[in-house]
Formats: sequence, structure tokens, C-alpha cells
Amino acid sequence: MDQIVVVGASLAGIRACQNLRREGFEGTLTLIGAEKHRPYDRPPLSKTMLSTDQDPEELFLLAEDVLSDLDLNLMLGESATSLDIHRQVVTVGDDQIRYEGLIIATGAAARKLPKTDAIEGVHVLRTIDDALAIRQRLIPGASVVIVGAGFVGSEVAAAASNRGCEVTIVEAAAAPLIRGLGVEMGEACGDLHQVHAVKLRLGVGVASIIGRDEVEGVELTDGTQLLADLVVIGIGAVPNTDWLAGSGLKIDDGVVCDGTMNTGVPGVYAVGDVAKAPNAWLGPSPVRVEHWTAATEQAMLVAGNLLHPERSRAYDSVPFVWSDQYNDRIQVAGDTDSSEHVEVLVGSVEEQAFVTGYRRDGALAGVMAMNSIRPFVQYRRLLMGHGSWDDALALAAELS
Repeated sequence: MDQIVVVGASLAGIRACQNLRREGFEGTLTLIGAEKHRPYDRPPLSKTMLSTDQDPEELFLLAEDVLSDLDLNLMLGESATSLDIHRQVVTVGDDQIRYEGLIIATGAAARKLPKTDAIEGVHVLRTIDDALAIRQRLIPGASVVIVGAGFVGSEVAAAASNRGCEVTIVEAAAAPLIRGLGVEMGEACGDLHQVHAVKLRLGVGVASIIGRDEVEGVELTDGTQLLADLVVIGIGAVPNTDWLAGSGLKIDDGVVCDGTMNTGVPGVYAVGDVAKAPNAWLGPSPVRVEHWTAATEQAMLVAGNLLHPERSRAYDSVPFVWSDQYNDRIQVAGDTDSSEHVEVLVGSVEEQAFVTGYRRDGALAGVMAMNSIRPFVQYRRLLMGHGSWDDALALAAELS
């Protein structure tokens, strides 16, 4: 194999390139990225980039000399527009890039509210440019409305509050993060906002954005109108798969892969936010995961699987995500979506320092922690070993 193309200069994309070189690939390695910036880390966009005056240069994953050492055919500021798996060609503008191996790492795009693109002051957060545009409007006393109380929305709210803005979060569910953590833990996360005087409007949606050229406010589905100098939409993301239309790959909320991250076409793999594949730790059903850890792990796995398909390995990892809000850290590992029992194992919700366990079929399925980093690490290790609920209770007794 002499020509490998990686589409998507994302975390997953650049880590795939690094791992291909580490695995000994010496051929032509092309990295295609839609953004003009060299690959950068996205989690800080909603954290330190907004809460401080952090220089975007600090987010770049590789220094220019390190990037140069990878000897990449780097095509930044250009999007792939189509894929021909029979001719083994990726089209970028007028160019056709041939490949023998292909890694799709095009990530996801933030969901938008309809008819908001032309209104100044209404933003999503997915890129460095998004973060800079939002940060420019985070001035003391500004009225900021966040639509969606997921991790990104909550982190933006925290950053805006830290900068002295008047912040309101609008969330259609009964509590923040309820879909992943359940009502009780969602309410615990909501308490963080209220402690910092961030208003929560729960169980209500957005009917419309007020303002023609410049945002003036938000009208909610209950008829309430909120003044807004800035509106940030944080309602999830959709995988960037439009360019794959007609390619023959299976697309279903992402590029569908097998357990090795292969798309069903020899030599073609997908990684990161755009990939929908089984995780052996979770079970046989394919899932799409928008987590930093998954992107790095899958990139390492796929580099080996692409170069050495005869000894391919399946993706098998405990899901993990974290969120920094105000001066608090929330960490989640395992599967917290479909538990039969939720219980605080260590610490106290009232003191906002605890570890909560999620039980399913007698096993520890997942954990969520707030401001409890050390015990969380121990519970994450227990999840890696497929620990039982009894094991979780025993660890709780040990840590008490």
C-alpha cells in the first residue's frame, strides 16, 4: 500500500496520520480538511477559549515543525465533495485524489435552528471561528440565551457567567442532561447553574428568534420573550456525510462500520464523530459517539487495522466524557442511558461532590461523578473489568 488518504483534519484525522507513520507507513499520506486551520483540539472551544482570552494557537494539536515531520500532503481549506469506491478516488474541488487506503474522519456539524443563518448574534459552536465570534459578544452585562442544556450549552453558559453576562438556558427537557444521566443527576447538574445565578427555563422550547438582521431576543413556545444580545444554539450535531451520497457506503446517522471500523469496503474505514460502529464493551449494536477519547482510540485502532487487516482488532473501550463548568468537573463513563437503578455511591449530591452508579442486570453499567476525580478513576477501572454491582458497593464502602 503506497497511497492513503485521510478525509477530515479533525482530532481523529490527525491522530490517524500520526499512528499510520508510527506503524511504519512510508508512502504518500494525504490529509484533507475543510477548515483553513491546521488540526486543533475542540473541547477547549466551549471551555477555556470562552472563559479566558486564550490564543487559538494554543489549541493546535501539533506544532508546525511536528506536523511537517509527518510528511503529509496537506490540503486545508478544501472539502471533499464525493467518493468513488470503485475507482478509489476522493474528489476535492477539481482534483481527484487516488487512494489505496481511506480513512473517513469528517466529524459532525452543529445543528442549527431554521432561518437563523442571516441573523447576526445567533451562533453555534463547533469551530475556532465560532468560538472567536461568540467570545467577542461575551461582554459584562450582555444578555445571553443558550438553547440546549447539554455539555456544550452548559459550558458556554458557565463561560458567559464567568465573564459577567446575564445568562438564561432554555431546555426542552425537564432537567439538563436528562437523556444521558436521568432526572436526579440532571437536576444535580442544573443546580450548578442556579448556584451561579444562571437562569434555567426547563420544559419549554424556542418558537422563534426575534430580530431581522441583528438578534434582539428569543420567543419561547409558552409565549415568553427573552431579551438577547447573543444566542448560542447547543442542540447536538449531525455527522458530515453529505459528500458520501451515492458512494455506496451505508449511511445511517453516520458511516456504518463493523467492529473493526471498516465500512464493508476493503481498505475503507471511518473514525470519530462520523463513524457508527459497535463498541464491544457496550454490545453488538452500532453506535455513534462524539467523545474525544473515542476519536483518539479509534484512530489508533484503524491505523493498525488498515495496514495489517490480517490481524484486525475490534473496538472495545469504556465510553468516557468529561465537562468543566464553572469550577466544577463532571465525568461520565460506561453506559448511563438504560439503567434499572441509579444510586449515589460516594459523597453527597448536596455538597456537589459525589459518584453515582448505574446498575443493569446485576452489573455496574456506568458511573457519573461530580468533583470526585480520584474515586471516579477507580470506578472507571472497575468498569473496564466489567465489575458487578456488588463490586461497586464494596468499592463504595472502601472509599467511605
